[in-house]
Amino acid sequence: MTTSPLNRRAFLGRTALTGLGVALAGSVDTLFRPQVAAAVPGTAPGYGPLVPDPNKILSLPAGFSYTVVSRSGETLLDDGSPVPSDPDANGVFANGNGATIVTNHEVGSNEPFGVPVVDGLTYDPGARGGTTTATVGPNGARQGQYVSVAGTVNNCAGGITPWGTWLTCEETEARAGSNGFTRDHGYVFEVAPASQAANVGKSPIPLKFLGRYAHEAVAVDPATSAIYLTEDASNPNGLYYRWTPPQGFVGGPGALHALAQSAGGDTAGSLQAMKCLSGGTHVPDLSRATEPGVRYTVQWVDVPDRDAKSTSVRKQFTNDQVTRSRKLEGQWWGDGGVYFVASFARTSDGSVAEHDGQVWFYNPATETVELKTLFGVNPDPAVDTGNYDGPDNITVSPHGGMILAEDGEGISHLIGVTEEGQPFPIARNELNDSEFCGPAFSADGKTLYANIQTPGLVLAITGPWRRAAGGSVFGS
Repeated sequence: MTTSPLNRRAFLGRTALTGLGVALAGSVDTLFRPQVAAAVPGTAPGYGPLVPDPNKILSLPAGFSYTVVSRSGETLLDDGSPVPSDPDANGVFANGNGATIVTNHEVGSNEPFGVPVVDGLTYDPGARGGTTTATVGPNGARQGQYVSVAGTVNNCAGGITPWGTWLTCEETEARAGSNGFTRDHGYVFEVAPASQAANVGKSPIPLKFLGRYAHEAVAVDPATSAIYLTEDASNPNGLYYRWTPPQGFVGGPGALHALAQSAGGDTAGSLQAMKCLSGGTHVPDLSRATEPGVRYTVQWVDVPDRDAKSTSVRKQFTNDQVTRSRKLEGQWWGDGGVYFVASFARTSDGSVAEHDGQVWFYNPATETVELKTLFGVNPDPAVDTGNYDGPDNITVSPHGGMILAEDGEGISHLIGVTEEGQPFPIARNELNDSEFCGPAFSADGKTLYANIQTPGLVLAITGPWRRAAGGSVFGS
């Protein structure tokens, strides 16, 4: 989620006409129903209005509360070092007595607090990003926190694997010799949530077979172990990728690390970029789709040089070979496929049309990608009148809805979306205009963890998540 000079506006727009209907326990047909328009007359989606926070950190609906799990630069890690800057995406795991949170730190070079170099956990001692892992009690109180991988760059988003690990992604193409780096960057790394010792000699192994480019997020098919990857890049715009494991590969703890270290591991499996077709005609850019329900046939094109030794991966293709998109961001595996987000598009960045958010669903069974919702340009994202900026991190609620992290201009929110397609605010950042990131629920569904990236707060939000207000919010 590296800051862009372009506007990131209007995720949900001024009305619910885009209809982001969510039924996470149901079928694809009931998820993201574009025909849903306005709320039922006389009802209001959500948990009620946000109550101003006297501490001016996080405004929440009545009945909800938050705990600050950690503060960058103030809270200390177990070794006495300050918690690193820029918490981004979170992977949340059950630990039997609360939760274990693996947090990315999107540290490039100049942030005040880097991830400490730790023997056996450091990929490049010249880099300052990485992940930390915190154990948290049932009440959200932090019990401890340690470095789980260090020496990486701009750890932005990632994804949870079906075997209970966290894939953390470098959003960079930096090479050795730049900014004091001693190794090339732009890889994916796997972190185990079990303990710091479980990562020694393992988490700093780059999974080079997944390619070297500006990674954003990953989603893993639990049936095939195929991995889908978004790229947040420009000039030209990024691509959507699929990694197919080699024959005989069985996903599980340690399997990716073993593959990476095997003979030929750097190019194990196949890495391919998405090419979309509409009635047999090539689609050069996803922004071309201007109505929910648009469906394209998908083909996959082999990446010539996945390690980008001389040319960036996305530049190895001509525009007629692949389908590009501006600001490919978060994604989540669900309903037998992948929901992934394009945050915004402008003609000035090479897009063929302008929008302030798309949510797509890739169905591997049918080899199609379908636009589930589209958001128009919001003229004034700084006004808190039900308008929300472009989507970034995305997660599903165990109570039957979706949570979106707002990353854009003006006021920042965590946004809930009901099963009926109605957006509503769950939280508002009262501290500053920094983005929200990393929303993820605990395994028991009682706590939503989320971050305010600057100055670096990790928050645990609790409340009546299963309460139905007006028959239109999560659960029952």
